[in-house]
Amino acid sequence: MEESMVKLEGSVAAPMIFFIVVAVQYLSRYVEINMSRVSVNAGELQLRAEIKQLLKEANAMSQPSTFAQAAKLRRMAAAKEQELVKNHEKLRKEMKSSYDSHTKTLIILKLLITQFLMYLLLIIWFWRIPVASIPKQLVQPFGKILSWRAGGHVNENVMVGIIPWLIFSTRVSKLICRKIFK
Repeated sequence: MEESMVKLEGSVAAPMIFFIVVAVQYLSRYVEINMSRVSVNAGELQLRAEIKQLLKEANAMSQPSTFAQAAKLRRMAAAKEQELVKNHEKLRKEMKSSYDSHTKTLIILKLLITQFLMYLLLIIWFWRIPVASIPKQLVQPFGKILSWRAGGHVNENVMVGIIPWLIFSTRVSKLICRKIFK
């Protein structure tokens, strides 16, 4: 009875732990990106629309007689792009100087503490319980490392411990979050 309960808990544990780690990494990455993102204002949107319109008009002029007008429109678009870059830099500097660095540090620290406590809770909860089992042939040289504190080998399967599984889950979830937020 107890052995079947451990087997059931171990079979559900690996995906559950993986999804918890992915959720924490996703939240962390989401906050990190939103804190570094510069807001787009209406003036910037208007400048972008004007640049697009000028380039569209310049590309429509393909006749040799309208070459000078097209070149003039392209130069105007380039000047507006420079103005957009200057406005963007100015806005970024204002945001950087006005944003309270203590608040940013506090939020990051809060996320790190929450993540650490969550990992600690999972380690305590699954300390001696195997989280997953993998056929011995797939992890031939790394069986002992993966089964650390989980019971070793059972029926030609390597029992994966919580710490190696958390390391693996964290790496994979960071990779997934980078791909999502790219």
